[in-house]
Amino acid sequence: MMTYLDQDLEVLADKVNSGKLKAATLVQSSLDTIAATNPKYNSILEINPKAIQQAQDLDKLIASGKKSGRLAGIPYAAKDNFLNFHTRTTAASNILAKDNPFRAPYQATVIEKLAAEGAIMVAKTNLDAFAHGSSTENSDFGPSKNPIDSSLVPGGSSGGSAVVVALKQAGFALGTDTGGSIRLPASFCGVVGLKPTYGLVSRYGVIAMASSTDVIGPLAKNVADASLILDIIAGQDLMDATSIVRAKTSYADLHPSLKGLKIGVIKEYMDEGVDEKVREVIQGAIDKLAGNGAIIKKISLPSIALALPCYYVLVPAEISSNLARYDGIKYGYSAKEAKTLEETYFLSRSNGFGAEAKRRIMIGTYVLSSGYYDAYYKKAQTVRSLLIHEFDETLSKLDLLIGPTSPTTAFKLGQKNQDPLSMYLTDIMTVATNLTGGAAISLPCGTARGLPVGIQLIAAQKEEAKLLSAAAGLEKILKQKETK
Repeated sequence: MMTYLDQDLEVLADKVNSGKLKAATLVQSSLDTIAATNPKYNSILEINPKAIQQAQDLDKLIASGKKSGRLAGIPYAAKDNFLNFHTRTTAASNILAKDNPFRAPYQATVIEKLAAEGAIMVAKTNLDAFAHGSSTENSDFGPSKNPIDSSLVPGGSSGGSAVVVALKQAGFALGTDTGGSIRLPASFCGVVGLKPTYGLVSRYGVIAMASSTDVIGPLAKNVADASLILDIIAGQDLMDATSIVRAKTSYADLHPSLKGLKIGVIKEYMDEGVDEKVREVIQGAIDKLAGNGAIIKKISLPSIALALPCYYVLVPAEISSNLARYDGIKYGYSAKEAKTLEETYFLSRSNGFGAEAKRRIMIGTYVLSSGYYDAYYKKAQTVRSLLIHEFDETLSKLDLLIGPTSPTTAFKLGQKNQDPLSMYLTDIMTVATNLTGGAAISLPCGTARGLPVGIQLIAAQKEEAKLLSAAAGLEKILKQKETK
């Protein structure tokens, strides 16, 4: 069924700004779609009660002869770890949702930037609690479900955001990517997911998972929409000391020619362990790149096998530190039955955190503890430096790297959530880019056994312009295939 949201965001915003289309119409259409589909797919945790009023106010502004911004009237959804006015912020965890739900006193920089361009946040999306997971099954509000087959996972931790885009519940969605949490659900749900360079988008006002690998990015229906959103949200922020200066040119100015582009196929991502059908789809896309003028080279990154174990030492260490603030005292859930300060800490954290948060806190505390710091944490930091060096060396000779986003398509709900190691392996092809700080994008590449397959393009730090232009070129030739 055709909807307003089939059109590019830039086209829709132009129509709203010209008065040909009402922002209220777009927002109401989004809310109607959510009402019709959310009971089955559980992608949305809460509706913004002010969304319609905000749309009507924008329509009045435009009717008075003024123009709104580049996303005028576009409804979007934000992962529920973004702080905002008008809704709760729970990170899908009981520790922020039980008894006295947390309501933020300020908004994330990204939310403010989107509002300044006329975008209207209609809802908050489901996620693995505190973004700990790869399937959205760790949410304390129940799992989201895959939009192609509701018996499957949508990926995680930004699973709800990917489902929102796939079901056209909103024009785009915001996610966070700490080890693949934008790209993996984008792959499983058949949408575009962009992980920018570390620091390119401010993390101010976003609940931290692992501060040295967290990245904010969009999920969208196509590369052009993702590029436009990045162009709006990117840039240095005085409230985020890790943020960096953006490019002066527009990220939305795409040049999709593939001719002469040097692309390295990561050997380790195409070997055993990758589903045969997934490999066939990826190889077909690579062949099309070569047929359209790209120079394809097979390359090896010898240390990439160490990326996953390195990640699962460093990230739990940062999680254990970041989650220490949830103590039952400052904000969030506090156990009323506690009679002492120690009981308040113990019962609030025991009852508020889910199993995966507790697991990561324990792992992180262990690797940081006296006697184990050098053996685990320090060694993992050494491996991280080695990975950064290998990626930098390789990308100094090539424009981009390529491979599958995931070794498999979406798996069954309940298939892996009782086996943490199996679940952690889901991120095997995405974590390296978070450790090295570069940019990456997943876009739909075809299907294997009727399920979406995502192809991943990886660029050096600050090379978003090159990455997005190449992704747009690949998207174009893949769509040509579909229409033949």
